[in-house]
Amino acid sequence: MTSDLEPLLRSLRVWDTELPAFDPAAAPAEPLPLFVEWFAAAVAAGQPEPHTPSLATSDAEGRADVRTVMLHGADAVDGWTFASHSGSAKGRQLAVRPYAALGFYWPVQGRQVRVRGPVRTAPADVAQADLHARSTGALAAALTGRQSEVLDSVEELERVSLAAWERAQREPDAPVPSWTAYALQPDEVEFFQGDARRRHVRLRYRRTGDAWTRELLWP
Repeated sequence: MTSDLEPLLRSLRVWDTELPAFDPAAAPAEPLPLFVEWFAAAVAAGQPEPHTPSLATSDAEGRADVRTVMLHGADAVDGWTFASHSGSAKGRQLAVRPYAALGFYWPVQGRQVRVRGPVRTAPADVAQADLHARSTGALAAALTGRQSEVLDSVEELERVSLAAWERAQREPDAPVPSWTAYALQPDEVEFFQGDARRRHVRLRYRRTGDAWTRELLWP
C-alpha cells in the first residue's frame, strides 16, 4: 500500500490557483473582524463547507483527539461556538479538560485560521434554542443520541434513527437534555495566508489582559 500511496501523494498539487494577498500591517487590532472578513471571502470564493472546522481536544490522560464540527457562531462576547452531546467523546473530554483548538482550512484561497483557548458551556436554554432553530434533520440526529457509544448493528441505527425522524417531525420543539452549546474564548488566533512560493504569511493574535498583541511568525 505504501508504494501505491507515495506516487499518488507526489502527484498532488497544493494551491494550484491564484491566491489572495494579505498585508498583516493592515489587519485590525482584534482577530474577530478579520475572521469574519476571511470567512465571507471563503464563502464568496465558493469554498465548500467553510463553517466546518476541525476541533481538537484531549482526554484525562492528555491523549489528543480531533474531529470535524460545525461552527454555530462567533462574537466578541462568547467567542467561537459549537455544540454536541455532553456524553459524546468531545463532551466528556471537555468536561475534564475544558480547553480546545479549532482549525479552519480554506484551500480555495490558501488560508487557515487556528483558534485555541478555554471552553465553557452555555446555559441549557441557549443550547435548546440553537438546536430548535436548525433543521429537522439536525433535531432528529440529536434525538437519536448515544453519540460515540458502541453500536451493535446498522439495523439498530436505522430503527432508532427512523423513530427520531418521526418524533422530530411530530415535535419540532422536542427537548434534548444532553445537547450542549460550547463557547471557545480564544487566547490565541492565528491567520495563515499561503503563498505559491512558500513565503507564507502568518499573523498571530495573543490575548494580553483585555487587549490583543499581534506578531508575525516564520512560515
